[in-house]
Amino acid sequence: MITFDQVTFRYDSQAEPNLIDIDFHIPKGETVLIVGPSGSGKSTIARAINGQIPYTYPGELTGTITLNGRDSKDLSLFDRSLEVGTVLQDTDGQFVGLTVAEDIAFALENDCRPQEEMRQSVQKWARLLGVEDLTEMSPHKLSGGQKQRVSISGILIDEVPILLLDEPLANLDPAAGAETMKLIRQLSQDQGYTTIIVEHRLEEALLADVDRILVVGEGRLVFNGSPTELLKSSVLQEVGVREPLYLTALKYAGVDIEQFQRLGNFQEITLDDTVLQQVEEWASQPRLEAPERSQEIILEAKDVTYSYDLEEPRPTLSQVNFQIHKGEMISIVGSNGAGKSTLAKLLCGFIRPQEGEILLQGQNIQELSIKEIADHIGFVMQNPNNMISKTLIFEEVALGLVNRGVPEDEIEERVNDALKICGLYALRNWPISALSYGQKRRVTIASILVLEPEIMILDEPTAGQDYAHYTEMMDFLEKLRKDRQMTILMITHDMHLMQEYTERSLIFDQGQLLSDTKPSELFSNQSLIRAAHLAETSLYDLGEALEGISTRDFIDYFIAYEGQVRP
Repeated sequence: MITFDQVTFRYDSQAEPNLIDIDFHIPKGETVLIVGPSGSGKSTIARAINGQIPYTYPGELTGTITLNGRDSKDLSLFDRSLEVGTVLQDTDGQFVGLTVAEDIAFALENDCRPQEEMRQSVQKWARLLGVEDLTEMSPHKLSGGQKQRVSISGILIDEVPILLLDEPLANLDPAAGAETMKLIRQLSQDQGYTTIIVEHRLEEALLADVDRILVVGEGRLVFNGSPTELLKSSVLQEVGVREPLYLTALKYAGVDIEQFQRLGNFQEITLDDTVLQQVEEWASQPRLEAPERSQEIILEAKDVTYSYDLEEPRPTLSQVNFQIHKGEMISIVGSNGAGKSTLAKLLCGFIRPQEGEILLQGQNIQELSIKEIADHIGFVMQNPNNMISKTLIFEEVALGLVNRGVPEDEIEERVNDALKICGLYALRNWPISALSYGQKRRVTIASILVLEPEIMILDEPTAGQDYAHYTEMMDFLEKLRKDRQMTILMITHDMHLMQEYTERSLIFDQGQLLSDTKPSELFSNQSLIRAAHLAETSLYDLGEALEGISTRDFIDYFIAYEGQVRP
């Protein structure tokens, strides 16, 4: 269905090629995962398949790309649309209808199909994708997982043979992401699509039961083979893509990975009693001591209640109580609508509690202006476009320091340091409009880091970030926490982040603070996992397979051990 024969591509706006001698073929009906860090070229491969190259992104292309037996140079953009259906990373940017039904029918309307035929097709695909009860709703009011299903429905209704998904997990919580991967697996198996998934969250993507994985690094194809072959190799570590958690745990326990006939999704592997005993012995070693933390309370919520509509029967947040100590790193988790973003707005002073009080270093923030609060608390929004106001990257990161009257030479030094930490220094004079969504997120994080606040709140800081940039950024935040006792709160669905870096998790559900607990307790408690709209990780599955140690103790030891061995 798809062949790349010695394909090299360079964007007109860049001096060096983004793809170099790419060579692979994808047979009909195969499900292929393309992974690699940001900027590796995996999205460029996707654009070359669906026609964005050269029609949206012009450049110099050499080599041959064949789609369903036809040379892509002979295909118009319309011809490509009959072969390849693309589900974008940002589903909101793909919706055109006022209702779900209209959006699904859009391609058929362009084809001038009879209305009755369109109705039948919409009903069929809405049923297959599990959105038949949502057809009269606005697509923009749906959850992330529902939006993903509607987008896929709108592509498949045109009966294209190739389904291309660009970073389908980037804006989904773990539960919705797991559902999407299982849906893709089901569609590929039942309908026989040729499916290409572009993603860097490998563990979750493996739920799609992929046949083959292509690994891209620095514009070159560095691996082309089965999941088992990849997971037994060192390729992932070399390019900076995270391996599944269960595999990391087995390696920590000294298990020889070569003995396994099949690796991939945890449910596909067989662990004998010898392997399980080896893991148990490793995780049953003396507990690793946690470092002492400051007992100084820097932030406190006392019976905080807030409602956007006072006539609603249930407040957005109700009777919330917690204490945050100086230098803590805490995750705030929960399903969409649980109250997490509202809490962040309250802590920053954008809105004020209707009942209760919030104390910042012992002072009620009702007595402080937003500017006075901002001198102590920095907030990085989830959508980077809501924060960006300058044209160039350097100007955007420097803006807060300029407003504070910091000397020019100090501004340059601090901005350059922040850009280096966020992996953006080489792009410092670029226009922000030329950046990817993930790069824009790093710009907004750099613009707050440069101000060095005492408390930093980040809304989904790792969404759309590859493992290398995620690790570099989180290690920097961890260093700030240690060296400057910065307090860091993160609204997140990233289970790796919670496990690796945070000491406590505040779990919200329907406006209530459901639990204030350690990540190991969260990830070993199914009811809390469901309430937070997370998903059981392969680490949880491995812990459940152990008989001589509880799942919580196993996860607790893994988290502590990884914190010790992490560079």
